[in-house]
Amino acid sequence: MTTSALLGETHEVDLGGARIRYRDRGEGPPVVFVHGLLTNGLLWRKVAPAVADAGFRCLTPDWPLGSHEIPVPGADLSPPGVAALIARFLEVLDLTDVTVVANDTGGALTQLLMTTSPERVSRVVLTPSDSFERFLPPMFAALSPLARIPGGTWSLVQVMRSKALLKATNFVWAIKHPVPGHILDAYLLPSRRSPEIRDDLRRFMAGIDKRYTLTAAERLPAFEKPVLLVWAPEDRHFPLWLGRKLADVLPDAELKTIEDSYTFVPEDQPERLSGMVVEFLRAHATT
Repeated sequence: MTTSALLGETHEVDLGGARIRYRDRGEGPPVVFVHGLLTNGLLWRKVAPAVADAGFRCLTPDWPLGSHEIPVPGADLSPPGVAALIARFLEVLDLTDVTVVANDTGGALTQLLMTTSPERVSRVVLTPSDSFERFLPPMFAALSPLARIPGGTWSLVQVMRSKALLKATNFVWAIKHPVPGHILDAYLLPSRRSPEIRDDLRRFMAGIDKRYTLTAAERLPAFEKPVLLVWAPEDRHFPLWLGRKLADVLPDAELKTIEDSYTFVPEDQPERLSGMVVEFLRAHATT
């Protein structure tokens, strides 16, 4: 079985202006996964199968954040635009009582979803994510202005050609433990090979602005559904205080920690994360 096949059957869905590829595994209440910038659904390859085997339907889309394979030239790729795509995905597939599980940039997009289109969302799990004034975190703050410079995104993609550099810097301190080369390729080759994908990446990065997450934070107190925050105390990009700050503004939030991990908890500690997600889903099941 291929790595992708672990996530289930592959499908495509037209969201109006964007065709999104996703994998679908399991039966039961739906769980939708939201990855971040320059990753795709494979980020959840060791989490979604375990959650599906526990009695849930797991859907892992490749959102158009630079590691997707279907260009979306007509889509609004501003952060609110991508959040609207997530909402549209839930609507087109007629998913209700949804749990959204997110990481990194995907966590920021999920906070926008929680505050603009929460109707189909019943629960949320946020692992280390952009939030409040950290969109992007300081180490990556230059990416948005870089994307606004002609040729800036192409230059970024060239820098990321070096696997040795990425491994030496743990994917620039986002992943603590080694990731297989074919997974790095799946994350980085689409924007390298395709000018159309690279332009999608450029448009998303150029639109990143902390005003979106700050506005979402002001509105999060209105989201009264259960939220599990799973944070990594060693993470350099999204410190534990950020998770505590989110817990303070969310009416029904629980904060847990996972050791021996950086930002990409699904890569570093998939078994522990899967267990926490399943426990949370069962504790907050709709009766």
